[in-house]
Amino acid sequence: MANSRLLAVKALLKVHTDNAYSNLTLNSVLKESDATHQEKIFATALFYGVLERQITLDFILNSLLKSPLKKTPPFTAEVLRTGLFQIMYMDSVPDFSAVDEAVKLVKRSKESRNAGFVNAVLRNVLRNGISLPNGNFNEALSVRYSCPEWIIKSLVLDYGIDDTVNFLEETLKAPPLTIRVNTVKTTLEKLKSVLEKQGVLVENGVIDNSLDLAGTDSVEALIGFKEGYFHVQDAASQTVCSVLKPEKGQRVLDICAAPGGKSFTLAQLMENSGEIVACDLYEHRVSLVAKGAERLGLDIITAKTADAGTFEPELGEFDCILCDVPCSGLGIIRRKPDIKYKPIEDFSSLEDIQQKILNNAKKYLKSKGKLLYSTCTLRKSENEKQIEKFLKDNRDFSLRYEHTYMPHKDKTDGFYCALLVKD
Repeated sequence: MANSRLLAVKALLKVHTDNAYSNLTLNSVLKESDATHQEKIFATALFYGVLERQITLDFILNSLLKSPLKKTPPFTAEVLRTGLFQIMYMDSVPDFSAVDEAVKLVKRSKESRNAGFVNAVLRNVLRNGISLPNGNFNEALSVRYSCPEWIIKSLVLDYGIDDTVNFLEETLKAPPLTIRVNTVKTTLEKLKSVLEKQGVLVENGVIDNSLDLAGTDSVEALIGFKEGYFHVQDAASQTVCSVLKPEKGQRVLDICAAPGGKSFTLAQLMENSGEIVACDLYEHRVSLVAKGAERLGLDIITAKTADAGTFEPELGEFDCILCDVPCSGLGIIRRKPDIKYKPIEDFSSLEDIQQKILNNAKKYLKSKGKLLYSTCTLRKSENEKQIEKFLKDNRDFSLRYEHTYMPHKDKTDGFYCALLVKD
């Protein structure tokens, strides 16, 4: 598995030195390699595992080093992280193998002089064991659950210590692979049979017409994908579409649509009858929506380039509007662990953007129409407080439904939605 370890280290280097997106970085590194399928699986597990547990790993390494880990040469630092991760979290890898392979990686690199250093640090871990801080104070939770303290403070303030700890535990578990059955083309039972015949493990999801899959490495390679029988979508995203509940023949606006999953589910709920205008700011993202709708045979969807914060009267009025705004994404860090390492300053303008989009979206809504505001974060400043402000400024709207979805309660990603009706 030496090749796998090197691939993981290369990808981690790019993420940490270039501030690159984790999924795009890993895909690029794997595509350029001649690794076997099994080697790529191992590299993926190691790469995402280190990202997911980085705060924990760095805490332990810093306790063993005379100088901070950030002063360690970059390749050596990533090898230490991957070696320690294997020792702590990969039961299938013998400890001695994790150490030896880490040393070999450094010996074959431009930082070969650090091979003995890597050997000494990792063998120190094996000799003395690992100790993590106890208690529910912010620093201890940060180290145990590898989550920045500012996020923990935010969660505790909004939800209390119990829900925070339960949520943090879920962020370190593998999320389910959930798909939405395209009821325009097939049924749940028929699709289930098609997938099971391919050796996929299939269970009914927590929402109607959803399935949880296991035992597959590539969804796009499955029989049924190209045929448009399903699309990948977490149960929370599917559920908020059911909350908006558009009817056949209605006009629907998905004002921040890309990559299109919610537009697809809305079209299926409408039995592909009516009209959905799916907008996004960037042309390449709009094309993703258009291609997805074509694959699924959902011809009521029109994908359009548009700024969600700018009113375009030529779009007309709509019966239902989905306002799935840009957010901090803290509800999906179990799927995208690099999100949690963004500094809080990166999110400073989000609330103004969200309010601007929400106030623009209302201009398209018919009288008695429904507007659904949603995010994939768990910060109340981006959720409940945004709705409170909107209702205070817009007395002709009323709140009909509001819910915060959490993995440990709803078996979904972290998510929020509020259904507003124009009176």
